[in-house]
Amino acid sequence: MSHRPEAIRASCDVMIEPTSGLLPGSELDYLVVIGGILHAGPQIDEVTARYLREMAAYGTPLIGICTGSFILCRIGLMQGRRSCVSWYHYQDFREAFPDHEVVADRLFLTDGPRITCAGGAGTGALATHLIERHLGSAVAQKASQVLLFDRQRSGSEAQPHPPLAATATDPRVRRALLLMEQNLSRPIQVNAIAGQLGLSVRQFERLCQEQLGMSPASQYRRLRLHYAHWLIENTDRSVTDIAIEAGFADCAHFSRQFKDAYGRSPSSRRPQAGRGFGDAAGARVFE
Repeated sequence: MSHRPEAIRASCDVMIEPTSGLLPGSELDYLVVIGGILHAGPQIDEVTARYLREMAAYGTPLIGICTGSFILCRIGLMQGRRSCVSWYHYQDFREAFPDHEVVADRLFLTDGPRITCAGGAGTGALATHLIERHLGSAVAQKASQVLLFDRQRSGSEAQPHPPLAATATDPRVRRALLLMEQNLSRPIQVNAIAGQLGLSVRQFERLCQEQLGMSPASQYRRLRLHYAHWLIENTDRSVTDIAIEAGFADCAHFSRQFKDAYGRSPSSRRPQAGRGFGDAAGARVFE
């Protein structure tokens, strides 16, 4: 829906043609807000913001997908309610809305007439949940099978790849950690991170030592090993694939680093026979 006829550019540059104007609340079961790139200017215009407020007042349940939750918060529709966002956007949310409660440890969250979803594959879990709520479990199961989902997922299930919690009060260090988490598979140089923060390499290293008790390179390696550890425990991908995914070009080097960090080789950390990948036990490892 859009109040304007022209196509809307999605964050992946695909042009989306509106198929409807802004419908009245009487014609809607839910109103889903899809967010775009956070720092690329206003996500919606004032006409759309006013429409969302009107729908909220009418009683239409509102759903924020990915950064759509930011839109709902920004226009005052999440006061006193919790929001669920991706771990990828967790720090962005806390900085933008310090007076709002936010979680990044689950796929989606229902809080009264507001539903917020971390996005990505969590959107499929939310869609299945809504189908089951209104059309029954048999229809939801069939929809999951058609879409080749391995199973139905509840909103409380843990998001994949939880970030490593690191206590840092300095906003520059928090931003550096986010940059590292967003570039695990293809690590960026420490001097490039320092440059984005407006710091010299020496200043950046001193700041990390003060805030984290280690150098930026050590912290970056710790994040990548943490990611690899999660993949080992929660997927059936080969150790070589996991090493590459975690930014290690040399599998032997990855195995040595992993053993130094966790005391055992990557292959020995595989789940025991009979335990499913991505189950609750695996999700609790990094809580």
